[in-house]
Amino acid sequence: MGSAPAQIPTSFGHELRACLRCRLVKTYDQFRESGCENCPFFKMDDDHERVVDCTTPNFNGIISVMDPTRSWAARWLRIGRFVPGCYTLAVSEALPEDLQAAANWVMFLELKKGDGHGNKILETGNHMDENFIAQHI
Repeated sequence: MGSAPAQIPTSFGHELRACLRCRLVKTYDQFRESGCENCPFFKMDDDHERVVDCTTPNFNGIISVMDPTRSWAARWLRIGRFVPGCYTLAVSEALPEDLQAAANWVMFLELKKGDGHGNKILETGNHMDENFIAQHI
């Protein structure tokens, strides 16, 4: 992902929500205005109902991560590849199946693309493309 930090929640009350895929924590309004910095393919800023589908107010704990690539806690929580920001320790819900399938294909395509140094992380003969993602998001 990118290195620009995510928005920091503007309040820590009942309006906080966590992304069901990456566990980034922001307010409902922040997700509605700018989406999720780790999951732009969900297009939460274009479809306000998507914010409700892709986020949850039911989560436990918050951790602020300034440098995910160097943080042992970020690696342990499996958020080391995400942007700096506030994350939840655990969510209490699952991403809907259609959105999970699309997120899995995005992750597959990222792995197939490589690590940015010319090294492919995943080799496969399957040639699914972004049309699958567009149909399911």
